[in-house]
Amino acid sequence: MKIRELALTLAAGVSILTMGSVNARAMDEITVAYFLEWPMPFEYGKVMGIYEKEMGVKVNWRSFDAGTAMSAAMASGDVQISVSQGVPPFVVATSAGQDLQVADIAVVYNDNDNCVVKSSLEITKDNAKELEGKKVGVPIGTAAHYGFLKQMAHFGVDTSTMEIVDMAPPDGAAAFAQGNLDMACGWGGALRRMKEHGNVLLTGAEKDAIGISVYDVTSVPATFAAENSELLAKFLKVTADMNAKWAKGGADAAEMLPVIAKDAGMSEADTIDTMKGFQFPTVEEQLSAKWLGGGTQAFLKGVGDFFKEQGNIPAARDTYDGAVNTGPLDAASKM
Repeated sequence: MKIRELALTLAAGVSILTMGSVNARAMDEITVAYFLEWPMPFEYGKVMGIYEKEMGVKVNWRSFDAGTAMSAAMASGDVQISVSQGVPPFVVATSAGQDLQVADIAVVYNDNDNCVVKSSLEITKDNAKELEGKKVGVPIGTAAHYGFLKQMAHFGVDTSTMEIVDMAPPDGAAAFAQGNLDMACGWGGALRRMKEHGNVLLTGAEKDAIGISVYDVTSVPATFAAENSELLAKFLKVTADMNAKWAKGGADAAEMLPVIAKDAGMSEADTIDTMKGFQFPTVEEQLSAKWLGGGTQAFLKGVGDFFKEQGNIPAARDTYDGAVNTGPLDAASKM
């Protein structure tokens, strides 16, 4: 775990050396990071070419397994926008010095990120202490990792007694199915496969009640946002339009569903099942005090302080106010 954390810190630090030169030129194409098996309305705009039409640039799309890898790709200049990056990997990167900013709230999903315990262990929230000494697969530095640590802290489980293996959710799901893990944590399609072999300790509502909020953001290098604010605003506008189209339901959602499912690499049934647990705040909601108007900044600080207390990062920032940039989203709302 410590080696991975050091690698993340070094990767984050690359941004200080590279990001200025990478984004100083005018953009005629950009690369956007996203997740497979993570169906979202933006994928309709992705497949239909709406982003390129509205932005006037070529858009390359690159899939990732975890938000930590997105941070590294933005640090190296390979990626300019990351859609649906988890808050914890964003906090890990910005706490290490990487100059990233939140551009919008991508999705809220308390029920679609969790840890699953092997059925044969018969461990529930009532006897969770029995997880001590067990082996768990967790994608370190992600929202799933944060949720795992918060749940263990809630139940009083001493994680130092556990064998914690850094595993991307698809790998964790496969190892869990093979019986090589006592517990596995992840999201999306991988989480759905994990649930075929075990049970969760807390539901999304129960996690929310004890302060475990789970949501992703659209993140960007600060230099990119500063030098390409109009381009970023157009990107956010298309995303908001796709969210609004999906929210209408009916014929609009029916038109989008097969496109989203195919792009996510999922069946339509699994896509519907997954997206039932998703919330896509409107631009107006995102700009309110609950989210980018102050709530998100406070949440970032809380995550940073928690990771520091757990020994997962050397230090948290004094404030994460500068890690949120509402300018492009505000501009998008006026387009």
